[in-house]
Amino acid sequence: MLDKLAGIKRRYEEIGEQMTDPATMADMKKYVQLNKDYKELEPLAEAYITYKNIVENIDSSKEIIKNEKDEEFKEMARDELNDLIRRKEQLEDDIKTMLIPKDPQDAKNCILEVRAGTGGDEASIFAGDLLRMYQKFCETKGWKFDLVDMTEGTVGGYKEVIVNVSGKDVYGTMKYESGVHRVQRVPQTETQGRVHTSAATVAVLPEAEEFDIDLNPADIRKDTYCSSGPGGQSVNTTYSAIRLTHAPTGIVVTCQDEKSQLKNFDKAMKVLRSRIYELQYAEYMNEISSKRKTMVSTGDRSAKIRTYNYPQGRVTDHRIGLTLYNLSTIVNGDIQEIIDKLQIAENYERLKEQEEKQL
Repeated sequence: MLDKLAGIKRRYEEIGEQMTDPATMADMKKYVQLNKDYKELEPLAEAYITYKNIVENIDSSKEIIKNEKDEEFKEMARDELNDLIRRKEQLEDDIKTMLIPKDPQDAKNCILEVRAGTGGDEASIFAGDLLRMYQKFCETKGWKFDLVDMTEGTVGGYKEVIVNVSGKDVYGTMKYESGVHRVQRVPQTETQGRVHTSAATVAVLPEAEEFDIDLNPADIRKDTYCSSGPGGQSVNTTYSAIRLTHAPTGIVVTCQDEKSQLKNFDKAMKVLRSRIYELQYAEYMNEISSKRKTMVSTGDRSAKIRTYNYPQGRVTDHRIGLTLYNLSTIVNGDIQEIIDKLQIAENYERLKEQEEKQL
């Protein structure tokens, strides 16, 4: 393991030198990629130094135990050796996880889309509940939660809502939420007290940066129109809302959240880039899922991933067979435990795949 880590540290130092080269700094696309690689390798480079020190200290402790005549001193060395061996084993497990190839998209921001599915008005209300859950979760993470576009439901909630979430490792955390979420409860519109099942679809896309794809401005048609809904006096009086149409793919994106046309345009461009990027990314995800027997996060929007059962206060994640009986705290944004268990399941899957390749 030391040899492998030493090679990673050398690569880390090489990238650091390349980043200070004026020729590299002049090529922004290359510089951005090198900066990403540098940050990804940094924890492993630090782990190498720690691991190397532990191995050297283990050798020193063994040497003391072998040659020291003072029994008290030898006993101290034995205690230290046992502690060092425990630390070495724990660090080896951590390093194995760190060496698992990461999804290159994990560090990106994300576009979060929530849409009402089957269930009529109750589905729109549930979509609103999911949006609130994600907003509260993002607040606990210190992430920025920025509304892009929305279509409200007739009795509350949303038929569709699009949000830009930005912060540290956002996509790597939020990607597990992609899929169909079901709710089982007595709807507000139900007069007989019967439990209904409704659904909402969540899509989490990695936010495409300007360097990820080449967009030809000539392929994009921009239309402006008056905003509708919340927005104050400027609603229906200024042409601040934006509609972008990408001719080659037929993708249409709208944004009317801001009073400024320029801000709406910037938000819409982020979503448009991400939707186009998703077409390429979907091929990547399909390739991965075809290689794995039980992919935790396929990004398949049609896959039923979670059920929220209100009568029993139960939440079940169907991908890993996880059932929790703390529905009220989960719908109030406490979804970290679910995400942690999904990440562990996926890391186990990737580690197993890596070990099979080495056989």
